[in-house]
Amino acid sequence: MTEQMSTTTRDRLVTATAELMRRQGYSATTVKQVTVAAHAPMGSLYHHFPEGKPQLAASALRTSGAAYIQLLPLLMDPYDDLREAIPAAFAAAAEQIRGSGWMNMCPVGTVAGEIADSQPGLREVTAEVIGSWVESGADYFVGRGLADVDARDLIFAVLAALEGAFILCRTLRSVEPLHAAGRAMAARVEAMVAASGG
Repeated sequence: MTEQMSTTTRDRLVTATAELMRRQGYSATTVKQVTVAAHAPMGSLYHHFPEGKPQLAASALRTSGAAYIQLLPLLMDPYDDLREAIPAAFAAAAEQIRGSGWMNMCPVGTVAGEIADSQPGLREVTAEVIGSWVESGADYFVGRGLADVDARDLIFAVLAALEGAFILCRTLRSVEPLHAAGRAMAARVEAMVAASGG
């Protein structure tokens, strides 16, 4: 029972940290905010994460990063044609960001832009997570019929378009950037398919 409670407390701390970083970044997130949001005593944070906030943030980034890449097949699998799947995924992201009150959609992107030079350890963690997205995404697109080189090129373009569009959407309070990015990525796939003779 104690182990189960311990695991649950740890999970709540990680989830609370990911959500707070998604909304306000790493620097503005305090350990007090995390423990309050997780309904956990301060001592439990240091029990599970003896190195404190950086260790907790690293765990939250890895956990949320692993969850976010699962959205790729979830959003695209219903469509047989990638030229339809990609703009549909961007449209779904547009509805999510509007529905959330223009919060950033992913703590990894929020933190990566904030700490690239100030927190080398966390920069390495965000690079690790993004690297795993590239590998998983490229594998997914190969499974959808693209050549290895095209699949890797496309996942980089999709990730860059999403992260950039999230910033523009939040700033402009408009979903137009995500829809435009989705159309641009669909055109990119169209060109790849045409070049391969598909």
